[in-house]
Amino acid sequence: MYGNPSYYAASPIPHRSLPTIDVIGEATTAAAPDRALIILGAMTEGTMLQTVQSENAQISTDIIHSLEQLNIPRDQIQTNDYRIEMQYDFPDGQQIFKGYKVTHLLQITVDQVDQTGIVVDTAVSHGANIVSSIQFSLQHKEQHENQALSLAVQNARLKAVAIANTLGVSIAPVPSKVQELSPSSGPVPLQRAFAAEAAVTPIEPGQLTINAAVRVWYLLIQ
Repeated sequence: MYGNPSYYAASPIPHRSLPTIDVIGEATTAAAPDRALIILGAMTEGTMLQTVQSENAQISTDIIHSLEQLNIPRDQIQTNDYRIEMQYDFPDGQQIFKGYKVTHLLQITVDQVDQTGIVVDTAVSHGANIVSSIQFSLQHKEQHENQALSLAVQNARLKAVAIANTLGVSIAPVPSKVQELSPSSGPVPLQRAFAAEAAVTPIEPGQLTINAAVRVWYLLIQ
């Protein structure tokens, strides 16, 4: 007696994973900064709040006008911090009201880094008595990051080739997987906090470093 034929799906032959090599590629590039971010402003003190505020407002206005005379656009000058604080003395452990302190800090973006010192000196000559920080950066940072990333991939390939040659094998021309890693550190800004001086202030931007790292897997070819 013949029944319906039975069908069996052939079991696939287990796929043997190909040997791979796993390497880390790293690279660093350097670039001259083309933008400066300056935070400076005025701090005033006194016993009458309205007077202290008015004095601070006048100084801040003078600073802004002086910077506009340097052809810094108004939209590149903005308030970074504004504080009104009550101050006290503590003779013999007793709290005695001393007065008010008003602080107004401005953030100035300068697209010509060689003018950074002039900007600081101009602001100081018009009443600024706080220079909180100076940071240098890149306007087109992504271009430098991509360059560092490309160099990191090349570095990974050189390492993989060196290892494969030692083992007497070759690597596939195209990696099977590439993973971007967080670099150990990024662009390093210059930060300073100091009391402003009347003399010309030399500000040196130096170089910014951009780091990149990748993890790359290559198939080994016998």
